Amino acid sequence: MRSTPIGIVMVNDGRPHVYSANEEENMQVVRRWAEVIKKNLKNIDGSSPEVVIASETIKSVRIAQKIAEELTRANCKQIVMCYNVWDFPYLAWPFLNSIDSNVPILSLSNNNAQYPGNVGLLATDGEIRQTGRRTHRIVGDIDDPKVQEKVIKWLRASQAVTSMRGEVYGLYGGHSMGMETGYFHLVPNIKTFGITAYQIDQLLLVKAMEEIDDKEVEKGFQWFTELLGDRILYDGKMLTPQTLKTQIRLYLAMKKVNEENGFDFCGLKGQRELTEYVCLGDIPEMVMNDPYDWYGFKEPTVCATEADSFAAITMEILKYISGGLPVLFMDVRIYYPDKDIWDFCNSGNHASYYASLSLDPKENFKKVTLYPALEYYFKAGGASVSFDAAPTKMTFARLGLYNDKVYMVIVPGESLELPEEERKAINNLSNPTWPHVHARLECSFDEFLNVFPANHIQAIPGDYVDTLVYYCEILGIKPIVLGPRGKERLTPLWEILE
Repeated sequence: MRSTPIGIVMVNDGRPHVYSANEEENMQVVRRWAEVIKKNLKNIDGSSPEVVIASETIKSVRIAQKIAEELTRANCKQIVMCYNVWDFPYLAWPFLNSIDSNVPILSLSNNNAQYPGNVGLLATDGEIRQTGRRTHRIVGDIDDPKVQEKVIKWLRASQAVTSMRGEVYGLYGGHSMGMETGYFHLVPNIKTFGITAYQIDQLLLVKAMEEIDDKEVEKGFQWFTELLGDRILYDGKMLTPQTLKTQIRLYLAMKKVNEENGFDFCGLKGQRELTEYVCLGDIPEMVMNDPYDWYGFKEPTVCATEADSFAAITMEILKYISGGLPVLFMDVRIYYPDKDIWDFCNSGNHASYYASLSLDPKENFKKVTLYPALEYYFKAGGASVSFDAAPTKMTFARLGLYNDKVYMVIVPGESLELPEEERKAINNLSNPTWPHVHARLECSFDEFLNVFPANHIQAIPGDYVDTLVYYCEILGIKPIVLGPRGKERLTPLWEILE
């Protein structure tokens, strides 16, 4: 998975008799933090960002400039500034002014009575903030697991920020059915995230489908056949071997066009052109988002149903902060107040990974059934994917826009495993042929309804609330955390003053 190098440096005392005595000990602290980061910042595919250690502590103007050149040559996109002793604060400026002004900064100090790292942090980070730069501060013992966890959460957030800069969103067909909450707002997205979109008509996908080798389609068809067997519910009309192969062909065409155009993530309009004249997009969207296909393990490629652009961007963020997990895309379908349960379901791109939360497709597909597409909505036919998401703790999120200002709603929760009769009854009330997430959110219905920005919600397994808050704060986005966790958040300086 893509990542960006992390620079780690320490600002020191400028007096020769002081820095000559503490240099080695300070560099040990820097190296130790680099080891912690390398050990704990692993992606799903086994990769990890490069950690670049400054060759020495910053103790003069010339050394500050030299270290900046080192980290710039190494393409460092975020900086961890360590504090272990008192430093000369002004030395931060010949360093910072020599690197990219958009670099996220984490100020990291000990909490040691013998060495005044805290004093150095507050003096130096305080002057950095005076210029309007947003920084984060973490203070504590290097061997404290809670302190290490905070650092990794911040780095996950900064990795998402810096890895997404320069990415291109492949927008196939434009936002579907006039859903303006899914529109790609060019200026806010470029200014906030550093991403742009390239819109391609779905006709190009149809033409690309004609160029796909039949043998490659057959490989995908055999893969589904072997994994699902009689759980492919052919009806001779909407779901036939041919309509399923058409969906597989669309996946291969979209994969091909993505690669040719350098798209980092994408959205498929589907309705109504493809769904009425070509095929339903559920299978290609699912496989795009999954960590595997019939060729083996792969990095998930975010693909948003109905070309919901803000959903796609939210998904891309969640993918990066989780180290490469597939991301769920759901409709906010219905809330059952007597059960305090949400049923999130839609005909769309629930990655099959969520059936059993496994990187092995065999495990997930044991719980997957392919149903005929509903002719009422999807005249061209194909398969709808049906399963219930496995029980797990989850983080739900969604980007929104208010008066051209980007914000993010974040809410912790979980997907539930319901008793069989209750599960079937809930699914039958909406649509049993579509995938479902039976969710419980850590907020009230009224609180959710009051601020949630769209009909689509995204999620990943695990607790990433703090990481998403860091992400939003780095970019200057307003994070709206629902439930008790929202009350725990400390309002950062720039939100207090701006």
